[in-house]
Amino acid sequence: MQADETSLPLLVPPTQPIPANLTLEQALLEAEARSPAIAAAQANVAAARGRLRQAGFRDNPELSVEVENFLGRGELSGLQGTEVTVAVNQRLDLGGRRSARQSVGRAELAVSELRLLITRAELALNVRQQFATAVAARERLRIATENEQRSRELARIANVLVEVGREPPLRALRAQAAASQAAADLRAAQAGEAVSRRTLAALFGVEAPPESVAGSLTDILPTATSPVESLDVRLANAQLALAEASLQQQLTERRLDPAVGVGIRHVQETGDQALVAGFSMPLPIRNRNQGNIEAARAEILAAEAERASARVSANARVANATANLTAASARVEALEEGAIPEGREALRLAQLSYEAGKIELIELLDAQAALTGAETQLIEARLAQAEAAGELARATAQ
Repeated sequence: MQADETSLPLLVPPTQPIPANLTLEQALLEAEARSPAIAAAQANVAAARGRLRQAGFRDNPELSVEVENFLGRGELSGLQGTEVTVAVNQRLDLGGRRSARQSVGRAELAVSELRLLITRAELALNVRQQFATAVAARERLRIATENEQRSRELARIANVLVEVGREPPLRALRAQAAASQAAADLRAAQAGEAVSRRTLAALFGVEAPPESVAGSLTDILPTATSPVESLDVRLANAQLALAEASLQQQLTERRLDPAVGVGIRHVQETGDQALVAGFSMPLPIRNRNQGNIEAARAEILAAEAERASARVSANARVANATANLTAASARVEALEEGAIPEGREALRLAQLSYEAGKIELIELLDAQAALTGAETQLIEARLAQAEAAGELARATAQ
């Protein structure tokens, strides 16, 4: 069977594997190309375009053939008195049905296109946030690796000092316990990093995750805009416009559109021919489309309420995302400018003091744990900053 020339190509996602070292830009492109939600939304837009095209066609004319006075009795026996009438009838669109259908089709297309934009914005938000989670997991793994190496080295030094009599055996046990805890934290960080990459790959619909993710959390911060109306509000406006167009279409359905016809009549007995004309008009005695009109008016009220709700929700979403971004940015700044430099300096001085025999091992371990905790807090703050920035970009997306 030959495909129709207007048929749409199948939306087939790529089959090649995703890049091994995945960047955010590549992740966004891969998600766009492979997402079933995007494919479905694009198909809905194509369907709306098809319905709009169909709405522009006028009613087809009707061909009627009428045979009278055949196989009767007497003078009408056989085919002697047969009269054959061939006519073409056309219903006239005087009530605006075609233009009303087109208005509904254009409104449906606008709604479908906005839903496609929203699907893309939601997918981009999910990819950005999960990519940020993967980068944060990678950084946690880095810190856990460094902490495990420091703890293992400190445990070795403590054992040496115990052997030469500079430290009691209890101190070596304390250092060994810290090293064991650091090793356990490292294994947990390795598992969390692998899970984050698999979850990111699931957004693309693939099972094999990338080997690594590239970039830093500061690279993931999108630039937010401040539109007059967000995508969600624009969709609510489009749905209201669709409801209003649907009401107009239902109102046209109760109007009277006559049908006219013209044809030729052939009289078998005399061989004569003559033109015939006809006119018909529906009588709106019972069905005046009352129920559909009432339903369309109710749908307008519902769309108006949904638009009001969408505006409130959009404003709240922007305000909340802005507040979260401000708080996360302030926390990042405080950690970068205060806690992290101070923690590194404190650890450096503690290491020097311990080597000089001025402090005990427990103080050095505390300094090391304080720096690790501050670095972990910085990762969490940057992750919160990236997530809030992504949410703000989604809330203001156009």
